[in-house]
Amino acid sequence: MTIHIAPQLGFDDLLAEAAETNRKSAFERETGHLPGSMEAAVPYLFDLITAHHAAMLTADIDEALRLRGEAHRLAEKLNGGERGILAGPEAPGCRLERLTTAETGAVPLWGQTGSFVIETNGIRARIEMHGLFGIGAGFSTWLGFAAQAVDWDKPFISQTGYRSFMGFQAEPAPGLTPETFAAKVVAAHVEQALKGKPVPILPDYRKA
Repeated sequence: MTIHIAPQLGFDDLLAEAAETNRKSAFERETGHLPGSMEAAVPYLFDLITAHHAAMLTADIDEALRLRGEAHRLAEKLNGGERGILAGPEAPGCRLERLTTAETGAVPLWGQTGSFVIETNGIRARIEMHGLFGIGAGFSTWLGFAAQAVDWDKPFISQTGYRSFMGFQAEPAPGLTPETFAAKVVAAHVEQALKGKPVPILPDYRKA
């Protein structure tokens, strides 16, 4: 005898729909205080960045992480409550980051992306600082950055002229700006990883 089990008449679909409805309702409650337009979101994010900078300078990492989460919820709200806030140049997170970037050459606030030059151990490096939406921002104590050579004919911290630094879990320390932090990290890399000796950039990587 063959027994055919009838489908559950869409019961699983109903459960999935109810779960999604509950998720959206919870998200709306959590983000009701956040602006819903890009025009209003940009100055709001500037305020978050300013508060985040103050938290970092006082080594209040719990508050810094809370503010980073708030920035992500802001981008998610602009994205209709969906993920993918960094999915492409026009995704909300990418647009917010771009519209709040520091002027080139100026040291950004903690949480603001920016590009500036430091000099340490006789090495000049252009620092590309990550912001509130950077990789690992949701769990790392310190925001990441990339360092690129300025003087391509001189020894640097890597043979490619480029080195990224991400995922720091070092102890919080008050008073460190993005500039002083980047300089300390680069100097530590030279002393520890390179034994105090910067390396020549390979010819294939040198810029004309």
